[in-house]
Amino acid sequence: MNLYDLIIQDKEKVMLDDVFLEPRIREQFVQLIKEQTYAKELMEYGLPVNNKILLEGSSGCGKTMTAKAVANALAKNIIILNLSNIVSSRIGETSQNIKMIFDKAARERSVLFLDELDQIGKARGSDDKDVGEMRRLVNTLIQLIDYYPENALLLCATNHAEIIDTAIIRRFQLKIKYEMPSRQFLNSFYDSLLAKFPEDLRNIERKYEVSFAEAKDYAFTVVKGKLIKKLEGKKI
Repeated sequence: MNLYDLIIQDKEKVMLDDVFLEPRIREQFVQLIKEQTYAKELMEYGLPVNNKILLEGSSGCGKTMTAKAVANALAKNIIILNLSNIVSSRIGETSQNIKMIFDKAARERSVLFLDELDQIGKARGSDDKDVGEMRRLVNTLIQLIDYYPENALLLCATNHAEIIDTAIIRRFQLKIKYEMPSRQFLNSFYDSLLAKFPEDLRNIERKYEVSFAEAKDYAFTVVKGKLIKKLEGKKI
């Protein structure tokens, strides 16, 4: 399999301000970006620079968008790898593929974003199929994280941190947990989404206790329905 077939090609430019983040989470990412920017100066004082970050939380809460925004803020290329797409029935091949991508990111000093870390980060011995091979795969991942260079940035995302091997979890200097957005935060998100539409299209019944991605899909579906009815009315 070609290395580039494994990488998700996504050139979307995202600003940190484009991502809806709770203030406490935003502050952590602002500091992360500043640490990376002033890495040399911090290390001269013997201060470690965080470069291995774990993002935990439900799908659709902004983990991938945040990773793209961080890369953009640092003016770095981002390599996005969904680990559910890379796991091969030949686990030895999977280890080799992951190592090649780590090497590429380190060589280019890119931001490496691994999505669905739990796909290969499961606790050693928790998988009853090919337990020995899975253990070796987890060990490979641990070594790659350990030796990932300080001048490159690794962001990993998971919806199920509880099933990831604790030895992997310990490798991350910073763990950021995304919660489902509150009603108040979703209202701000809806306001932002709907602001560009005419007033008669903005007035929709809002859905809560959903992720940002679900809220966006829902809102746009309702607005499209309203607009279609309006256009059909003009044709009569």
